[in-house]
Amino acid sequence: MTARLLTNIGRLWTGSEILSNAAIVTSEDRIAWVGPAAELPRTVPGAVRDIVDVDLVENLGGGFVTPGLIDAHTHPVYAGNRDAEVAMRSNGMSDAEITAAGGGINATLTITRGTDPWTLCNGVRERLGAWLQTGTTTIEAKTGYHLTRDGELADVRMLRTLAEEPGMPRVHVTFLAAHVVPPEYFGRRRDYVEAVSAWCADAAAIGADSIDVNCEEGRFTEDEARWVLSAGRRYGMLPRIHACGQSRTGAARVAAEMGCASADLLHNATDEDVAALSRAGVAAVICPATAMQAGARPPVRSLMHKGAAVALGSDHTPGNVGITSMPLVIALAVNYLGMSVTEALRAATLGGAQALRAPDRGAMVRGRLADMVLWDADHEGAFARNFGLQPRRVWRGAEPVTF
Repeated sequence: MTARLLTNIGRLWTGSEILSNAAIVTSEDRIAWVGPAAELPRTVPGAVRDIVDVDLVENLGGGFVTPGLIDAHTHPVYAGNRDAEVAMRSNGMSDAEITAAGGGINATLTITRGTDPWTLCNGVRERLGAWLQTGTTTIEAKTGYHLTRDGELADVRMLRTLAEEPGMPRVHVTFLAAHVVPPEYFGRRRDYVEAVSAWCADAAAIGADSIDVNCEEGRFTEDEARWVLSAGRRYGMLPRIHACGQSRTGAARVAAEMGCASADLLHNATDEDVAALSRAGVAAVICPATAMQAGARPPVRSLMHKGAAVALGSDHTPGNVGITSMPLVIALAVNYLGMSVTEALRAATLGGAQALRAPDRGAMVRGRLADMVLWDADHEGAFARNFGLQPRRVWRGAEPVTF
């Protein structure tokens, strides 16, 4: 067995509290011990392979260390971009006008379907690597820009394969074939819902962890969401739902009714939605950048007050948000949504682990994965000030990541 030691850490966020002058011992890819450096055990499990004295790393004066960050909501599998639409929207054009001009999700469907697999994979690889390089060691990654059986299943396989490559974060794959009804199914919504439900068995068999439905006005109804989520759950996938993003629907209460792992976005969630999610133990995934673009304020304070697990996501997409930096998401959560720095850090670590139902990460606790980040800072307040804090070192399963 091999062990690593990080010692003389100025400040350490464990996932629940801040420790000063701390140390971490890892064994293989797991945390073996965490505590004050003065209380380091005299022996460690196995031969010590590496000792990092954080106080001496590039004169950081002890530095600030956290668990690897977790992005709980992303859409990274696509080709091209829709930057022109962002400019149109900034000039006051509505989504309906942009779609009429040939934009919207169908534009991404067209270019993604027309891109060869090698080029598509290289683009996704580059995006995933960008997350790890900014201190995000786990991401939830959705399919949803092919909306054909073969294309969606190929995307699941690609994400699974990329996650095994060096320099990649851990990937939780979500099957989002129920993103929107594709053009070829115009007038045949029921046929498409049945098709997606039939694809679920194969998606689960090749490695999809979750099933998601975009339950919004103009996308999928509550009954359609129940249908697809039930099919996915039947094959072992965790149900998730896009809820209360662009429009006010009953999606949040569908999430509670079906025991979803998460309800995401929640821009227009009501007090009744919050209470239902809390009672059902559904994690709330909040995407501050998307909320800011929409001029929305998700009920973060109410969710936390009611005891709901709150996670953060970038909502990286080709048409709205291009963020691959969870430190930037944390800064927006603090400065736009009014979360404290420690609340936002918790949401980006332990909260993300709860949303993904991944109890092996998100905290510096014995037995959890040794995903760790040493930041270019000596205090957690730097997350709120820097709007994109950079890591000095990242470890994935105790192994240092080379950028």
